[in-house]
Amino acid sequence: MSYLPNELLSRLVLSRLIAVEFVLDHLVLRFEGDGAKQVTLSCFVFPEIAAFDGSQLRDGDLGYSDRLRSAVGSYVVATQEQMSDGFRIELQNHTIIVRPRQGSLVGPEIALLRGFSDEAWMCWRPGEASFGHLV
Repeated sequence: MSYLPNELLSRLVLSRLIAVEFVLDHLVLRFEGDGAKQVTLSCFVFPEIAAFDGSQLRDGDLGYSDRLRSAVGSYVVATQEQMSDGFRIELQNHTIIVRPRQGSLVGPEIALLRGFSDEAWMCWRPGEASFGHLV
């Protein structure tokens, strides 16, 4: 079976972002899932966060964590994943963009999405799928 970009990621549409967790060296986004389950997106490269005015913030920018925190409670309205361009999660008031640069890679994984009721999951790595350009 071949990988279809955005097939799994699009299952987040209509889910609500319920938490943003800063862990030692990564970020976890928690979404409401089916029943008691939560769907988590662990980002091992910190994503950019864009506001609808077009401004984008990266980790280390003044206001980055505040903007992420302000997205909590928003619903996912769309997702987009493209080969060699990473992926985006569009919320009601912000867009989370996972599109690392070569120099920002710190480990073997970029992001991990899991927690769906059918146990479906995806791990994005440099050189594969939507991050094929990062080798």
